[in-house]
Amino acid sequence: MAAAVAANPEVDPSTKSNSRQIPIVCPGHTRPLAELQFCSCDDRTFLISACHDRMPMVRDGLTGDWIGTFAGHKGAVWSCRMDPKGVLAATASGDFSVKVWDAITGAALWDFPHKHIVKCVDFDHDSKRLATGGHEGLLRIYTLPKDEPQVIPQHPTKKIAITKCNWLSDNTVLVAGKDGVIRFWDLEKPEAPVATLQVDSEVRDMEISPDETILTVAAGNKVYFFNLETKKLVHAYPMPIHFREEGGASLHPSKTKFVAGGSDLWVRVFDFETGKELETLKGHHGPIRCVRYAPDGKTYATGSEDGTIRLWKTDPE
Repeated sequence: MAAAVAANPEVDPSTKSNSRQIPIVCPGHTRPLAELQFCSCDDRTFLISACHDRMPMVRDGLTGDWIGTFAGHKGAVWSCRMDPKGVLAATASGDFSVKVWDAITGAALWDFPHKHIVKCVDFDHDSKRLATGGHEGLLRIYTLPKDEPQVIPQHPTKKIAITKCNWLSDNTVLVAGKDGVIRFWDLEKPEAPVATLQVDSEVRDMEISPDETILTVAAGNKVYFFNLETKKLVHAYPMPIHFREEGGASLHPSKTKFVAGGSDLWVRVFDFETGKELETLKGHHGPIRCVRYAPDGKTYATGSEDGTIRLWKTDPE
């Protein structure tokens, strides 16, 4: 695929003709949201949220109805995941810890102490291992239920804070750094990354497409798309917002459009192939901190500094 870097002039949201949609509003959090993740299992979809209020929550992914809260962290929760089976949840926090929970009962199962703020966590595909990363600049791989982790520094001589980590395959973890480098780590050969990708700024968000072919990255004031097989840039679109503090982007499962949110109050949908802005939606009362499409692509969720989650229809009637 040929790389495309497109100019994308700012568009006045008030001029958009399709910017009216009433989303489902999900109250409950009291501080800015940090991360959202959908999980589909047994014909049901869940939505888990990480928030600065220290109280990660699980909701019904279709209705937004609250299901439960994981209580126990003493600092802001920066990252959250449910495992592919929907029976475990993991959270990474500013209290220097990662916790694994029973996703059905809400009980805390295991606590993994770190030495600094933890910014990301992810389960592997069979729910047997957990990857974590944060301000220490160390990728840690835990084999559950609990053991001494495999520890992989991001650089041999200097500390590079980790902002995101995603499990790609059984032995490959993608790690995004504050230096704008995305490193592919083979856990069986951890001496050096087996591949790297470069963006212009600190990585704020990173998402692997459901078919594991496209990597979506939000950094600086751009959204990047990389082909994970060739490791080549497919598109890089300048945005009318920036991702310097929080925000993110999510690619629709059909790979025809993507949603992005960041430094202002608007949720924007763009064409994947051209970068053209398709929709601009208003509803939040604070900057957008995180976005994710549901696995079926029919809806997407946004989390904001205003403490609310909103569920939007992909194709409103």
